[in-house]
Amino acid sequence: MPCGDKTSSTKSPAKHRNFVHCSVLYLTETFMLTYNPKNWFTFIFRFHRSDTVRALFPLMLAIAVYAGILAYLELEFFKLSDNPYIKNITLMHTLLGFVISLLLVFRTNTAYERWWEGRKLWGSLVNNSRALAIKLHSMLPNNDKESRVFFSQTIANYAQALSIHLSPDAVKNTIDTNELPYSESIDTGKHIPNQITLLLTQRIQELYASGSISGEQLLFVNTELQTFADVCGACERIKSTPIPFSYSVFLKKFVFFYVMTIPIGYVFAMGWLVIPVSVFILYVLASMELIAEEIEDPFGSDSNDLPTALIAKNIRKHVAEILE
Repeated sequence: MPCGDKTSSTKSPAKHRNFVHCSVLYLTETFMLTYNPKNWFTFIFRFHRSDTVRALFPLMLAIAVYAGILAYLELEFFKLSDNPYIKNITLMHTLLGFVISLLLVFRTNTAYERWWEGRKLWGSLVNNSRALAIKLHSMLPNNDKESRVFFSQTIANYAQALSIHLSPDAVKNTIDTNELPYSESIDTGKHIPNQITLLLTQRIQELYASGSISGEQLLFVNTELQTFADVCGACERIKSTPIPFSYSVFLKKFVFFYVMTIPIGYVFAMGWLVIPVSVFILYVLASMELIAEEIEDPFGSDSNDLPTALIAKNIRKHVAEILE
């Protein structure tokens, strides 16, 4: 069955496996960038789709033209090489260079902290899913195959549904969440991870009411059920709370005007070399901002974002090994 085929409404195991494979494959290829950190030569001469050179090339070209025009006017047309006021503009860059470096360090550290917190939350989800599966395996009778299959599929469904829930809208629209096993009662117009947690809680309560598990065992798994909601809420907090708009706008303006004024003073010391120097300074400063923008939302569609779909796939595999 090809990816995206929805001609049949029957929820067969084969169709479910195809759905899981297609959705995980799509998200993994879209979000995950693998590399060898020891291969310096490849890093220097490789340009992938998220490389800052591609994004900044039009602006770098504009700055090169601007610096060239300014150098011609100052050196050839107006001949301002003897003007002490214009030559001393470089003092401003010396003073402001320290300030802009502090701002960029704070910006990138804040963005990386959000990315790393997202990774820790998904690591917590992996551990929590395994712990719940281990506890249920020790509690459920070996002959209760139905409950074991239910919990195996539903615990894995939570991770997959959370991955889809945190993804951009363009990705959500490519995946039919109704194809998740044991999801007949799920309303896709509402919060899907919460509904899956509810299914798990209801099933455990049914086992307690029927006498399959004791009250102590019911409390034994309560921590893992609560952790599902905690992880989801923390991920939503990261996704829905971007860097304050005023701070982001100010930093972009600061970098832009800092680079725009570089040719005015440095042209007398560097001559026409001020053109590549201005372009390189723009590349370095603006790249820091672009990298921060990319990683501050770790659940987006950029190459450096977290491979949540791959993590969900591993959870499905490990939980199935424990319970089935």
